[in-house]
Amino acid sequence: MKNEIEKYFYNEIETIKALNISNIEKVIEILDDALKNNKKIYIFGNGGSGSTASHFVCDFNKAIFKNIDKKFDFQCLNDNMAIVSAISNDIDYSEIFKYQLKNKLKKEDIVIALSGSGNSKNIIKACEYAKEIGAKIIGFTGYNGGILKQISDVSIDTNINDMQITEDIHLMIEHLIIRTFYNMYGEGKYE
Repeated sequence: MKNEIEKYFYNEIETIKALNISNIEKVIEILDDALKNNKKIYIFGNGGSGSTASHFVCDFNKAIFKNIDKKFDFQCLNDNMAIVSAISNDIDYSEIFKYQLKNKLKKEDIVIALSGSGNSKNIIKACEYAKEIGAKIIGFTGYNGGILKQISDVSIDTNINDMQITEDIHLMIEHLIIRTFYNMYGEGKYE
């Protein structure tokens, strides 16, 4: 058992060391621009990535900005199960995110897509639509990044063939970004 624990931590640490810090900085710059210029941010993922997307929205809409007048306009497209199941049932599961972006997404808005494989059909369809509109795409991926890495304007790729470590690191990066914004704008206690 100890070997499994040590191996997991070793892989996690080595993956963190190999991250592209420049791309994390670019994500922070894009989000800072969105905050300053009132751009909408749409985020989504499936399964554990969907949970991370929800966590992003919670932290960005509340965590450190409760004492600051300017707020992020973040919306998680996987949080409303009624709309997700209606689109899935009546149209197709591969349309659940793209359909929600139609008639909402504007040029210069931000799309943050989380996909461990980078190849989830519903994620790719939504991002291809976002690209057509002229929105910026931030992709969070694992493995080799898949299609999402290729079509993203900025990609945060863990480059490890391990879904759990990929999801760990995506959430860690979300917390790192929130902490950075706290240091840039935060007032009072970080929560």
